[in-house]
Amino acid sequence: MDGIELIPVRGLPEVTRGADLAGMVCDAIELRARDVVVVTQKVVSKAEGAMAEVDPDDPLSHKPLVERESVRILRRRGDLIISETRHGFVCANAGIDLSNVEHGWAALLPEDPDRSARRIRDGIRGRTGTEVGVIVSDTFGRTWRRGVTDVAIGSAGLVPVVDLRGTQDAYGRELQVTEVAVVDEIAGAAELVMGKSTGVPMAVVRGLGPEVFVPVSDDGTEERRGVLTDVVRAPAEDLFR
Repeated sequence: MDGIELIPVRGLPEVTRGADLAGMVCDAIELRARDVVVVTQKVVSKAEGAMAEVDPDDPLSHKPLVERESVRILRRRGDLIISETRHGFVCANAGIDLSNVEHGWAALLPEDPDRSARRIRDGIRGRTGTEVGVIVSDTFGRTWRRGVTDVAIGSAGLVPVVDLRGTQDAYGRELQVTEVAVVDEIAGAAELVMGKSTGVPMAVVRGLGPEVFVPVSDDGTEERRGVLTDVVRAPAEDLFR
């Protein structure tokens, strides 16, 4: 891989419930094989109707939604809640967001972000015949580090974690524990051209190597991989919960 290109997808119409996200990106840009389309969680939630009404005059009116969408509350500090969602994500306020949505509404996380990514990918394939990867991204904070970054909460057509264990480093030493969350790296890179206030909810990452894509077998099928199965750490492996 000689380098990658980050392409913002501009000029998209306002996304409402039932919107064809695959059609939007196909109309906006000519996709190539092995492109990765990164779509923000916010527009996926809007298209799928994962929205809830809140009191526009009460900045805390979304807190009951946080309780409802959480399977476990880990920490509370003032108005901030760190909780675990049914997907297994540990994040602030169960991923519920009031930014970049109409006043009086809150965006919830998609019910199944991997399925959302597959739906967009299938739509692109059906329209163009082009095989791409798709990531649904969202903004997460990071334990022990300040600032936020975009990560993948859903993916399709990609190997979410590239396992380098058993390979050798530049000095010939065998790697013992290195697993690279490439879908998170791609999501973070795409956010550089989408931003938080620019109205660009999609980007295309071009030039990635074949190792990040799920291989297709001789009969044309491929293994189903995703964030919920490959990236979210099982509770038995979690040292902090």
